Amino acid sequence: MRRPGRRPFRGARRLAAAALLTALAHPAAAGLTPKDLAGVALAPPPDARAPLDAAFTRAADGRGTSLGEAMGGRPTLLMPLDYACRNVCDPMLAVAGAALAATGLQPGTDYRLVTLGFNPRADAGQARAMAAEQLGTGPVLDQAVVLLGSPAPVAAVTRAVGYAYAYDRDTESYAHPAGALVLSGDGRVARALSPLAMTARDLRLALVEAGEGRVGGLADRLVLLCYGYDPQTGVYTPLIRRVLTMFGLATVLAIAGLVWWLQRRSGPARSA
Repeated sequence: MRRPGRRPFRGARRLAAAALLTALAHPAAAGLTPKDLAGVALAPPPDARAPLDAAFTRAADGRGTSLGEAMGGRPTLLMPLDYACRNVCDPMLAVAGAALAATGLQPGTDYRLVTLGFNPRADAGQARAMAAEQLGTGPVLDQAVVLLGSPAPVAAVTRAVGYAYAYDRDTESYAHPAGALVLSGDGRVARALSPLAMTARDLRLALVEAGEGRVGGLADRLVLLCYGYDPQTGVYTPLIRRVLTMFGLATVLAIAGLVWWLQRRSGPARSA
C-alpha cells in the first residue's frame, strides 16, 4: 500500500477547505482573521502516524484508555469532532455512520470508529448525546469509541495527523475542517476523507486498503485493482486502463477456455 505523502493529500486539503466554507457560513468566524482561517485544514504530513499512547477518557463510562487501545489494532475511521457543534459535526457523524453501516464490514471486528473531541468545554454528556443522535441504534453505535481528553493529548493526535483547527474567542466556537482519517492498525494515516461526501463503497475500499489484507475478501482486492484513490475528489474512481486490462484478460481466458472445451469435446468424435 502506498504510504501517504504531501502531494497525494492536496485534493483532501481542497476537500476540507471546501467543506470548511459550510462550517463558516454562520458567525463562527466572526473573530478569526484570514491568516487564522488559512491554517485551518486537513493536511497529513508525509508518513503521518497517530501517537497510539495518547491518553483519553471514554465518554461512555469515564474509563481511561489510550488511542491504541481504542483502535484495538484494527483499521480505524478517526473523526475529530466538536461535540458541541451542531452545524457540521452532526451531519458528518450521521453520514459516516450510515456509510459504515452500509459497508457490510463488522464494526469492532473488521474496523473501529473512534471519535475524538477537541473542544475542552464539551463534556461527556454532550459527546454521548451526539453519538446516540447521529449514529442511531445498532452495531455502529454499540462499537463506536467516543473519546474526550485534555488539550495536550488531543493536540498531539491532531497535530500528528495534520488536522488543524482554530478557536474563535468572539463566538466561543471552533473553525475546523470537515474531514476524517482512515488509520491502519498501527496508527499510520492511510487516507483522508470528507465525511460530507462519504459513500459506503469508498469507505469500504479505504478500510480494506488500510487493513492490508486482513479485512475484506478476494472481491475487495479485485475491486482495488480496478479502483484508485483520487486525491482531487477524495473518493475512489475507476482506473480505466486497469479495468480494460482486466476485461481483456478475462476475455482471453474465456476464449482459451472455450477452445480447450471444444477440443476436448471433438476429441472422442475424431477417434471414432
